[in-house]
Amino acid sequence: MKLVYFAWVRERIGKEAEEVSLPGTVKTVSDLLQWLKDRGEGYAAALEHPQVIRVAVDRQHVDHNAELPEDGEVALFPPMTGG
Repeated sequence: MKLVYFAWVRERIGKEAEEVSLPGTVKTVSDLLQWLKDRGEGYAAALEHPQVIRVAVDRQHVDHNAELPEDGEVALFPPMTGG
């Protein structure tokens, strides 16, 4: 699965994108965010408050309870602000 990070999520994790193999226990977006938090300090900092992270699966915004596809692209965004 390809993971893509945007804005301060990218800055805290320290990379723009990566390819990962998810364990079988990671089935939903929420599972993914928890799994990522355990991958290191940068991930933990970026996902300290997972409820504010917006997620797109294959370029479609989804809720955190959405099931993940077996393969595809998941993008993580910080909250959007107006201006």
